[in-house]
Amino acid sequence: MSGLIIEGVTKKFGNVTAVEDVNLHFKTGEMICFLGPSGCGKTTLLRMIAGLEEPTQGSISFEGKDLTRVPVHQRDIGMVFQSFALFPHLSVGENITYAMRIRGHSRSEREDRAKELLDMMHLPGVADRRISQLSGGQRQRVAIARALALNPQIFLLDEPMSALDANLREAMQIELRKLQQELGITTVVVTHDQTEAMTMADEIVVMGRARVLQTGSPMEIYKKPVDKFVAGFIGTSNLLPAKMSGENAVRVGSAELRVEHGAVGQPAGTDVLLMTRPEEVFVRPIGASAPANAVTGKVSFVRDIGATIEILVDCDGHEVISVLTPKDWPDVRIGDAVTVEMPAGACTVLAA
Repeated sequence: MSGLIIEGVTKKFGNVTAVEDVNLHFKTGEMICFLGPSGCGKTTLLRMIAGLEEPTQGSISFEGKDLTRVPVHQRDIGMVFQSFALFPHLSVGENITYAMRIRGHSRSEREDRAKELLDMMHLPGVADRRISQLSGGQRQRVAIARALALNPQIFLLDEPMSALDANLREAMQIELRKLQQELGITTVVVTHDQTEAMTMADEIVVMGRARVLQTGSPMEIYKKPVDKFVAGFIGTSNLLPAKMSGENAVRVGSAELRVEHGAVGQPAGTDVLLMTRPEEVFVRPIGASAPANAVTGKVSFVRDIGATIEILVDCDGHEVISVLTPKDWPDVRIGDAVTVEMPAGACTVLAA
């Protein structure tokens, strides 16, 4: 079977289980992001794909070849470490072609490859510079070029943007994604940054407590999280305690709301959570035409950040966030009584 396949993989360090029973299958050429909080097992899983750790049980294969016990240097991978791990005593070009020199490639081959990769990384003419002469973003590009020097079949990156400032990080996310699409190389990125995962990935693997909690496209994960952990970790969520009141309806306080996604169909009276995303919540002054699928509350905070306006509403002690564009602003102030509309198509039921 083609692609990257992880079957029943568990990794234990003594009595501690770092990764538990992971089963994943990715198509060749996809960009995959392992996303989760520190200590969830994502880096350990990446290191097992790289061959830096051996699974306690289970198997890892790529394009039908079992890699589980294959040594690192025989796996045909390129890897970018969180620290970049560049050699300060070597020039940029020598860093990029270090593995080529070890494998006996000629000087002319190495120089041609370094020039090709530096052009690809938008760093022409820096082959003779020292690493200390480069900025953080330039060092990251050199680390990426070095990982690609031998044309690996699998490209692995461990928290590749963590050392960069916010603006540079966003720019590099886009550049890395464009590069991956251009090369068509199977790529796995470890990150705890949800924006990074949403920007770059074909498939996101959300991990928590050593297990895979959900896999799917960025929009699938965002729109239809499987539980409150995923809902809270990916983006900003409104989570309101509710009770099932019908097959596709819940009661929030005294209001009954229709829902279209999640664990619908549970018996009436079951405690659940109603999830909505802030950009799908609409705030209207009381007295305006009464919307369907709405609860009431009071505005507790308004924040205008230019492109969007955030409105926080206290609904019986539970905070609901609405994010609107300036043209949709309902002109409300702190303390105003409002209705908070949550369309049925934007409502997801999660287990409490």
